[in-house]
Amino acid sequence: MLLLNALPERGGALAPADAALFDEAAAREAAAYLTGRADHAPTPLARLPGLAARIGVGTIAVKDEGRRLGLGSFKALGGAYAVTRAARDHAGARLGRAVAARELASGPARDALSDFVACCATDGNHGRSVAQGARMLGVRCVVFVHAGVSAARAAAIASYGAQIARVPGSYDDSVAEAARVAAREGWTVVSDTAWPGYERIPGYVMQGYTAIVDETLAALDAAPTHVFLQAGVGGFAAAVAGRMAARLGAGRTKIIVVEPARAACLFASAEAGAPLRIPHGAPTVMAMLECCEPSLSAWRILARLADAFMTVEEDDAPAAMLRLARPAPGDPAIVAGESGCVGMAGLLKAARDEATRAALGLDAASRVLLVNTEGATDPGLYRDLTGIDPDIVAA
Repeated sequence: MLLLNALPERGGALAPADAALFDEAAAREAAAYLTGRADHAPTPLARLPGLAARIGVGTIAVKDEGRRLGLGSFKALGGAYAVTRAARDHAGARLGRAVAARELASGPARDALSDFVACCATDGNHGRSVAQGARMLGVRCVVFVHAGVSAARAAAIASYGAQIARVPGSYDDSVAEAARVAAREGWTVVSDTAWPGYERIPGYVMQGYTAIVDETLAALDAAPTHVFLQAGVGGFAAAVAGRMAARLGAGRTKIIVVEPARAACLFASAEAGAPLRIPHGAPTVMAMLECCEPSLSAWRILARLADAFMTVEEDDAPAAMLRLARPAPGDPAIVAGESGCVGMAGLLKAARDEATRAALGLDAASRVLLVNTEGATDPGLYRDLTGIDPDIVAA
């Protein structure tokens, strides 16, 4: 369940290119993009004093990304931003000069996007963000979805004008197919997964996520001592860890990476001492995190900044969803999807085990931060897992 980070890289400085993803210049660039969007507003930070008292920690704060930019997921920050950055790069290459975001609306830069096609693979939320970003720019978008993506999530992506391409197999199979078709057609892959030779655009995705940290730190009275971060390929966890380190200093906050036991590629990589592709096995209910291979850049960052890796079981996610939907007295109700609640599932599991509490230094003085990375992006599945309508919880 718990693996403390014993990698030789732990505590080491980030590579300059990785550190640059989270420095002040990068954060300002992402913030400027958000400021230019009419639908932008900081997401709420909820306090759970009732639950904190019940499990024996000092405070619990939950950054609720279930209302982000109309998409109901933190992914809204990454994909759309990366599409804009990739489009600027594309137009700049055509024009032989740097292109600002405001130039993409008309004129030579707009004309330079006539052959720009954004594509990606997705479990659901990243694809919606990429599709939204492409629609905002008025460019074509193709999204590859694997067999485990529900019809409701595929339809939500298509509602933004994206073409849906179904791929047999797992998320990792859809990543490979998107890369293959894009290379053949000359499209631009806007992935949140990095692999050898492909890191620039996933870096843009992680840059977009830095807003979560800056908004959270602005709302907290004191920096968190522990952050439980759910992970698929690791991009979100790496972005939060990287920006936390840039703002607070490395080692100030304990970073605990939480994965489904059925798709724990980062946990397995930490055990092996190197990034590892794990076999695709039984599907997990935490479908947005069903990834079998870490993102290369995310792994580099987490190998240095993560303090521990842990896994949760299939019944832990619905239990965490219910704990948030039916809160302790004095706590607000939060709509958390089956993947969005995994940081909470990790905290609850850690708090129940004395050895884990001791290993993580989790006690009555701990200030815990969680991020609810998605709301009920599939309302039908939310009802199936909890027996509650998400609209009732939200009300």
